[in-house]
Amino acid sequence: MKPRTRTIRRKALVPHTVDGETELVLDEYDVEVPLPPRDWDSIVRTGVTVTACLLVTVSLIWTTASIGDLLAIATITAVAYAAGLAFDATWIMCMGVEWLLRYDPARATLARRAGHVALLVSMGAVCAHGYLFGQWPVGIAGAAVSLLAKGGWTIAMRAHARPLDPRTAQWVAKRRAALDGQLAMIPVRRELLRGETLIEADRQARTAESGGSADPGRPEESVDGPNPNVTPINRRSLTTKDAVRIAWDSGIRDDDGVLRDVATRIGRAPSPDTVFRYLRDLRNEEAAS
Repeated sequence: MKPRTRTIRRKALVPHTVDGETELVLDEYDVEVPLPPRDWDSIVRTGVTVTACLLVTVSLIWTTASIGDLLAIATITAVAYAAGLAFDATWIMCMGVEWLLRYDPARATLARRAGHVALLVSMGAVCAHGYLFGQWPVGIAGAAVSLLAKGGWTIAMRAHARPLDPRTAQWVAKRRAALDGQLAMIPVRRELLRGETLIEADRQARTAESGGSADPGRPEESVDGPNPNVTPINRRSLTTKDAVRIAWDSGIRDDDGVLRDVATRIGRAPSPDTVFRYLRDLRNEEAAS
């Protein structure tokens, strides 16, 4: 049996001579490369996922139509169908959260239980619609649509799942907790920096209003004017990178200290991500030297 192949066009520089002068020119040529064998596991897994998505879509449409028709008795049609959409959308959302937390069984438990409750409520509403209109078989069959959709999606999730042994699960949990802690510190640092900037601005404003120093421990500046031998720093022309370099050369090494110093020098709150990037570059330069 001849192996399956596909044609790939490639380019290469080849020597070409005209009138005794040789130059490298670009030449195109085709090559036949063998195709890898079909990954039937991946094909079947994709088919299962697509089928589950279709089931969920059909369930969402059917439930919305049934419950919307039921609620339209007491309210306007547009509001009734919008509310009917929430019934199946709730357990679909819970299954999405359960998938995202598949490596954290403790946190996924709440989403799983909430999804079961939302499914029962949705099925009950569809059955109530059939009972109200005297069509019990239709109500029961419609409720089974949601049950089949959730069951199909649960099976599809198991096909994609990667079970972890207890020790590996603990390792993943610790690494995730450390990463979550670092991510949580980003808004905290920004909030602290904004607060310190506001405090510094308020202190400077009070100093300007009182005509003196707001810090009683610091001596009053000379009223004779600035020292002509000292060139004041133009904060508008001072970039964040320059301010970080000045703080680094001043011996400040901790992240929060550099943030505060940079904010004071440029007169505004800098981006923490930008400051930390410049700090990493400076640390790498110091380590390399």
